[in-house]
Formats: sequence, C-alpha cells, structure tokens
Amino acid sequence: MTESIIKTTPIDAFKRARRMWLKGEKISLAALADDLGIGRATLFRWVGNRDLLIGEILWSLYEPLYKEAREITPGHGVDYVVGVFRHINTTILHFSPLRKFLHQDPEYALKMLTSSHSTLHARTVEVNTRLLKDEIRTGHLTPPMNIQSLSYFMVRIAESCLYSDIIGGREPREDELEDACTAVRILLGGKV
Repeated sequence: MTESIIKTTPIDAFKRARRMWLKGEKISLAALADDLGIGRATLFRWVGNRDLLIGEILWSLYEPLYKEAREITPGHGVDYVVGVFRHINTTILHFSPLRKFLHQDPEYALKMLTSSHSTLHARTVEVNTRLLKDEIRTGHLTPPMNIQSLSYFMVRIAESCLYSDIIGGREPREDELEDACTAVRILLGGKV
C-alpha cells in the first residue's frame, strides 16, 4: 500500500497566513514555514517577504469589498462614486481584525496600509482611478481636476478618517466619515 503525500502549495501558505491575520495573530514567516512543514527558503520564494504577504492579505480583503460596493451601490456619477466610497469605508471602519492590526503595531500597520510603496495603497488608488474613469467614460462624471490626483486625494481622505486614532490620537467616527463623503462630493464637482 502506498502512502499519499500531501504537498503544501503557495496558496496553502497564503490561506494559513490570512487565517492567522484575521484571528489577530502576528505573522512570522519562520513560524509559518514550520507550521506548514516547509523550508523557510521555499516560503520566501513563494511569498517574497512578510510585508508582501501582508499586503496581499490586505488586498484579498479589500478587493471583494470594492467589487461588492460597485455592485450594490445604485446610481451614476457623483452620487455613485460617493456611495461606493461610503460603503467601502464604513465597512472598513467597523472591521475588527483591521482595528486589532492597527493597535498591535501602529507604526507597522500604517506603513502597510498607507505607504505609497504598500501593495494595498497602490492598488486602492488604481481601482479608485478605474472607478472614476468608468464614470467619465459613460458620461456620468466630469471632475474638475486630474483623475490620478483626485483618486489619490480620495484615498488619503479615507485613510485620515479610518486611521485617525493612530494618526491624530482621536477615535474614528461615523460622522467624520460622512464629512469625508461630503469632501469627496466637493472634489468630484458635485453639489452639497
């Protein structure tokens, strides 16, 4: 009788790390490699480094939220873009694994969430730019400024609200997020 050997794959490593992150566990690549029964060099080849792995985990949580917001938000133009912005950021504001991540190591978390070199920040600006371009292409939006700048400003406004406890020492609030929606509406050239 032959024994079947179960081989660990890169997706297994990612799924295990994602589960760990969602539980609020600190991700150590050495411990993850040991847990998966693979060599550290193999894990590093698969995931790059800890920052890249966490960036991919964060993106794996953000991307479906972005798609959901685009699907369920009604309307077009300014109202649609603001609605998508509101849905995404309200959900993020109340996502407890993210709050835990922020409070465990605030400096590292901010780097992973907001640095212009982070996977999440770059991709968030990219999909936000795509959202704006889609609305412009269909004739529903005529923003008064450069699209890349507008997208970047929108993301930074969201970050300033979502991470205000770490950045400015005050708890994030729903009413402040609503003010951020008003700011985005103004940036988009909409009426308040």
